[in-house]
Amino acid sequence: MMDGASKTQFFESALFESLGEELQVKDIEFKSGGCINNAVRLITDKGSFFIKWNDHGEPDMFEKEFRGLELLRKAGSGHVPQPFNHGQVGESRYLLTEYLDSYRKDNRYWENLGHNLALLHRQTSDQPGLNFNNYIGRLPQNNEPLPDWVDFFIERRLKVQAGLARYNGLVDDAFMNRFKKIYPKLSEILTDESHSLLHGDLWSGNVMTGPDGEGWLIDPAVYYGNREVDLGFTRLFGGFDQIFYDAYEESYPTITGLSERIDIYNLYPLLVHVNLFGLSYLSGVERIITKYIE
Repeated sequence: MMDGASKTQFFESALFESLGEELQVKDIEFKSGGCINNAVRLITDKGSFFIKWNDHGEPDMFEKEFRGLELLRKAGSGHVPQPFNHGQVGESRYLLTEYLDSYRKDNRYWENLGHNLALLHRQTSDQPGLNFNNYIGRLPQNNEPLPDWVDFFIERRLKVQAGLARYNGLVDDAFMNRFKKIYPKLSEILTDESHSLLHGDLWSGNVMTGPDGEGWLIDPAVYYGNREVDLGFTRLFGGFDQIFYDAYEESYPTITGLSERIDIYNLYPLLVHVNLFGLSYLSGVERIITKYIE
């Protein structure tokens, strides 16, 4: 555990390594860093920065988050904080980004957020996946491409998380046998669209109001896939105004029947939550299984 002086030295070393100049840390403000990271606002003699760090996470976690933020920024379809660097000082790995002061939502917050997500989803790839793996929360996310979206969703998303839950003893063989019955049905339920660039972890906690009063996307788990994944995730825990969905539809209309497919896509984040946070999320998975196999 670092004391105050050691923390300041760590922060200033990370700033120098990232920016190539010496900055003096004047003050720090602790922020939320997720389930395994520490995070602070660094107030320096040359402005404010945001830094996340940990001593025990996966060695490449911040590298993959850095690359995800870069990918979203290059898409040019919305607001994403600038990532400056990822690295390691001593035993601590870190990610340094632009710091965003949070303000009140402006009058067109939800409308602009809907339009911007639609623009992001118009960035497409020939096949689902990505040229690097990353993480959702602290769980590895396998993005190795496959030619077919339904196969990708089953093999790289559902089977991985269900298998992890079984390995950890969170579910039994009876659950697995029921869960597997949904796989043959997916080719008839899910739609065949272009493979969009996805945020990948789009719940309300990963959208913040920036200094311009607009929505900024943070903490991505990017890959290319069906855009309904992101739209489903926004509805899983709520927090998105109907104006957001109306604006999205205006910019990039969805295929009829989206409401019937959202539950299928939310099996993935629900299983992720089972594996990260426990059995309280399993009832949601059971409800969806029952809906589609019985």
